[in-house]
Amino acid sequence: MEKIKVAIIGYGNIGKFSVEAVKAAKDMELVGVVRRADSVKGAQPSELQGVKIVSNIDELDKVDVAILCGPSRSIPELAPTYLAKGICTVDSFDIHTDVYDLHENLDAVAKKYNAASIISAGWDPGSDSVIRTLLLAMAPKGITNTNFGPGMSMGHSVVARSKKGVKNALSMTIPKGTGIHSRMVYVELEEGFTKEQVYDELKADSYFAHDELHVIPVNSVDDCKDMGHGVLLERKGVSGETQNQRFEFKMSINNPALTGQILVSCARAVVKQRPGCYVMPEIAPMDYLAGDKETLIRTLV
Repeated sequence: MEKIKVAIIGYGNIGKFSVEAVKAAKDMELVGVVRRADSVKGAQPSELQGVKIVSNIDELDKVDVAILCGPSRSIPELAPTYLAKGICTVDSFDIHTDVYDLHENLDAVAKKYNAASIISAGWDPGSDSVIRTLLLAMAPKGITNTNFGPGMSMGHSVVARSKKGVKNALSMTIPKGTGIHSRMVYVELEEGFTKEQVYDELKADSYFAHDELHVIPVNSVDDCKDMGHGVLLERKGVSGETQNQRFEFKMSINNPALTGQILVSCARAVVKQRPGCYVMPEIAPMDYLAGDKETLIRTLV
């Protein structure tokens, strides 16, 4: 079987774990990592020894799938540039309220250039979206609560670090139950800035506008950092006309490692789809797995 040729775009936390997951996948080949021009010229991390490092994907040989590991807000502009080259894309876009608009925009681009894209391929949105879909099928009437954490939110931390007056930041998500959360943002302040100023900057951003927010100045964000995270999904609902059906799904995970693995599983799935854009619940679950159909059915069903 010909291996799926994968390029990793960006080499932050998610990029590092995506490289690791591609290397572990027997049906994939890591053809290169695309980094900023200044990073390409510098010394490369030991785990990238033997990997082709470029500043433009055009410098690589054939690429089947580009895994986009940049910030969510870069995806609407970045993904079309790869789709226009006929390269399939996957990303972990995590702005829930904007997923549908991105889906529709990339769907048109992907179909135009005969490529496919899977968006929001992290764990939430992403694999949790699939679980919520299954819970809804099991109990069509009812209420589902998604409780995140406690743990580090990568997307929120990236946004917090971008704010004026912030030297470094870590955003922790603290569950309060029934889908309500608190954001604890630990910040190293730039000289001359106060936590009140940073609070106002964050509260004006859609990432933080809807949750309880606390800004906590610290001397060192690294001393607070733990990449662990988790989720508890709960549904209480009705199957047919039978009340009080209860379901739970719970996990404790390393955030970027799970995101990287899901991106790589979606890289396997995206090449099996017709041209267009997809979210994870639209994909047949077996498409995420390596192996032939007969073996998978005999093993899993």
